This record gives sequence, C-alpha cells and structure tokens, in this order.
Amino acid sequence: MTYLYFPARLAWRQLVHDRTKLIAATCGVLFACVLVFMQLGFKDSLYASAASAPSRLSGDLFLMHKQSEAMWRPVDFKRSELMRALGHPAVAEASPLYIALAPFKNIETEVKRTLMVYGFNPDAQLFDIDNVSNMHGELHLKDTVLFDEYSRPEFGPIRQLLEAGQNVTEINDYKLKIIGTFQLGVSFAADGNVVTSDLNFMRIFPNKNPGDIELGVIKLHPGVSIKQVQTELSSLLNEFVNIFTFEELLEYEKLYWSNTAPIGFIFGFGTVMGLVVGLVIVYQILFTDIANYRNEFATLKAMGYQHGYFIRVVFASAFFLAILGFIPGFILSVGLYHLAESQIFMPMPMSFSKVMTVFFFILSMCATASFLAIRKLKDANPADMF
Repeated sequence: MTYLYFPARLAWRQLVHDRTKLIAATCGVLFACVLVFMQLGFKDSLYASAASAPSRLSGDLFLMHKQSEAMWRPVDFKRSELMRALGHPAVAEASPLYIALAPFKNIETEVKRTLMVYGFNPDAQLFDIDNVSNMHGELHLKDTVLFDEYSRPEFGPIRQLLEAGQNVTEINDYKLKIIGTFQLGVSFAADGNVVTSDLNFMRIFPNKNPGDIELGVIKLHPGVSIKQVQTELSSLLNEFVNIFTFEELLEYEKLYWSNTAPIGFIFGFGTVMGLVVGLVIVYQILFTDIANYRNEFATLKAMGYQHGYFIRVVFASAFFLAILGFIPGFILSVGLYHLAESQIFMPMPMSFSKVMTVFFFILSMCATASFLAIRKLKDANPADMF
C-alpha cells in the first residue's frame, strides 16, 4: 500500500494545486476521449449500415460475381448460373435478386434523390422483414413498391402522405404507386430503399436484361450441411462466381468499407489523431509539472527517496488525468451519439466493449505521455541545488 499510496497522494496534490492547469489537462484528455468515441461510433455505424440489407436477407448461400466490390456496387452475372445450383439435391430454392440505384422523386417537392431499388419474386420471400412478407401479394400488382420508412427525411413524409392518399411518385422517371412501408435503414451507400417485384423492376429499368442478375439467393433443405453444399457448388459453378454463406456475405460487405473504401481509413486515422493530440497535451502538463517541482524533487532525493518513487508519482498523475478526462468524455459522447443518430439516421450503439476499448486507449495514451515525461526527472539532481 505504501508503495503506491504515497506517490499517488503526492501526484494528486500536485494536480489540484494548480486548478487552472488541471482543468486544461482534463479538457485535453476529454477532447481526445470524445474524438475517439465519435470516430469509433461512426466506424461502427458504417459497418452496421453496410450490413443492414444483407443481414435481412433470408437464405443459406449467396452468389455474387467476383468482381462485385459490394452489394451496392454489383457486377452482373447470368441468371442461368444461379439456375445450375438447382441441380444440387440439397438446394430447395434459387432466386435472383436485382439491385440498382435510381432517382426517387419527392411527392411533395418533386426533388429527386437517389435510393436503392431491390427487385425479386415476392413469393420467394427473400427479405426477413414482416411488412415485405405480409404484402408479397400486393407487390405482384403492376407498378407498385414498398418504401423504407427509415430512409432519410429528404424523400418526404411518406407515411403521412400515404395516410392522406398521396402515393404516386416516380423512380427513374417511371410512374408508380407506393402501397406501404417497411423498415430497413439507410447506409453510406444509399439514403433510402424501396422493394418491388422483379417484373416491376424491369419496368423501372427498361434497359435491364432479366437474364443478368446482381445476387443469387439459395435456400437449402433443412438438416443439410451448408459448408458442404458450398464446397460442392464451388466445383459445380463457374469460377467467376463467389459463393458466400450468410456470415461470409456480411463480412464481405464490412471488408469493403474497412479496406477498399477510403472512408474506413479516414475514421481509423481520425482515431489515431485524437490519441496523438491528447498525448501531446498530457505530456506537456506532466513535463511542466516536473520542471516546476524540480527543486522539490531534488530535495526529496537528497532526503533518501529513490528515483522509482518519482516515476510512480508521474504515472499516478497520468492515471488521475485519464480518469478525470474519461468520465465527462464518456457522458458527453453518449449525448453526441444520440444527436448523431437523429441526424444521420444510422445506429450508433454505445456498447460496453467500446467503452472499455476507449478507456484502454486513453489510459495507454496517458501512460505513454508519462513515459516520455519521466526523462525530465533526471534534471532533479540534489547537487544542482547548491
């Protein structure tokens, strides 16, 4: 207890002796903490939104062209390739999913904004979304779509407009009716979503070849090994087609944003810069404290205190700064998370693992700063006092 208690008590008294400097140091750590929280929050939101559509797909295996970077940037492949999978005895269904971006006209303002359009056979039940499944019969009707009510508000108050009987709009300059809503969510790739039947999809995109598809969804018979069927289909289908399991498809989408898209690097770089800024501020505070109390440290050394005692004092100061900056930084970040969610319409969960990760980052940042500052302790030489 003596080994840690007395250095920690001295460190605390040094910090509170100059309240202005303590507040400045705490604000520096708080700033770094908030910046790291926000960068990680946006990064997690990016990954969560990237997986919003594929995570709601109902299937066991998924076919995608190997040149497709992600679902929102697909490369077509022949529908006949998907149909070949039906030759495997374990395959129960094989359904194509058509995906494309198109301008959507706001019913009120008539301003156009791009969203994602998904087309499929409504009877195939490719999306595990209640409203989409419940209205599969209505989707068979000509020129009908379902609108994602979690889309950005720039598309208009669709639910209120539907209740008022205003449901006619245009997608890709093609007139159609919105017959209901569903809940999916926006992403960094698309500000909104609509689903429709495969036939209506071809009407919206008249130049689209029905034989070219963006994604193939395969459902297997119950009880079969998904991995085994995946391996067997790999040898059956052409090599230019990727065959993903559900988990692999989600991971593929996340890897695009983390490794290929520049925005993943930007968020990671922002996290590092936040820690660097905090490290510099804490280092300056600790370095200044050591310089200001150099004569006092030299006196204690002359009285018999070992060099390790002063090292513990510096590290204790860094620990106190980490705690004092992290607590208000965490509270402020929770409020900023709620504010960001209300503006970007994407989830930003404050998970326990994220809290512990940021606390470890801040603690490591302060420890690194103290490690750099302890070199100044060598100047506290008792001989220099005379």
